[in-house]
Amino acid sequence: MTIIDRYAVFGSPISHSKSPRIHTLFAEQTHQALEYTAQEVNAETFIAAVTEFFAQGGKGLNCTVPLKELAYQFATEKTERAKAAKAVNTLKLQSDGSILGDNTDGIGLVNDLTINHGIELKNKRVLILGAGGATRGIITLLLEQKPDCLIVANRTTEKALQLAIEFNHSFEGCGLDTLHDKAFDLIINATSASLSDELPPLPENLLAEKGVCYDLAYSNTPTAFVRWGQEAQGASKSLDGLGMLVEQAAEAFLLWRGVRPDTKTVIALLNAERQG
Repeated sequence: MTIIDRYAVFGSPISHSKSPRIHTLFAEQTHQALEYTAQEVNAETFIAAVTEFFAQGGKGLNCTVPLKELAYQFATEKTERAKAAKAVNTLKLQSDGSILGDNTDGIGLVNDLTINHGIELKNKRVLILGAGGATRGIITLLLEQKPDCLIVANRTTEKALQLAIEFNHSFEGCGLDTLHDKAFDLIINATSASLSDELPPLPENLLAEKGVCYDLAYSNTPTAFVRWGQEAQGASKSLDGLGMLVEQAAEAFLLWRGVRPDTKTVIALLNAERQG
């Protein structure tokens, strides 16, 4: 009898998640016997839920909002990129019973930008909106691409400044209200504003000519930030985070199963489904 390994994504809210669909497609493509489900888990119930999941034979978890910092604390071992982010979106049960924590968000974003969309990051001016956990997960991988500059702007200036200190001033932190008279080649929205179809307060002419806008959030219809890039900024590309979602999932799948699935076919299918 074939043993079906169990995986899941925890988060709140979670009903909209495409992760079960993505990992089911990965499993079919790579001929892996596994089950992947979504479970509504909030911060208060996380420790009990994750402990029970692994105690009952679960092999791996994805953790999304608002659980990534809690998952970091739960992991008994962390990858270097998880340590840099101080946040974990992937947990793996290891053979000795320990729990490995990883953060695949940064590599997921960079792979989507550079491989899927052919966007060069080297020597480019990059702006990240928001200084929360989503930003923590992508900074290190973006810096490895050697942009000309990387600025993190937050509604509360102090939070952006504190994040810059934590990362040894490898980028500049500032307030959203100081962005006037600056132009960027890539603007990444890492705030939660898109979840309520809103925009952070942004000045006009923030995007350089032929610049790109990228929203870490994704939706079946264009988010407010994607529309802002298209309509107000004249972006050459204004993208949402569906490709990043698939790419970070592929990194988690590789960690769990030792095989890397093909992402392009899955991204194409999901795009067709949401447009259909």
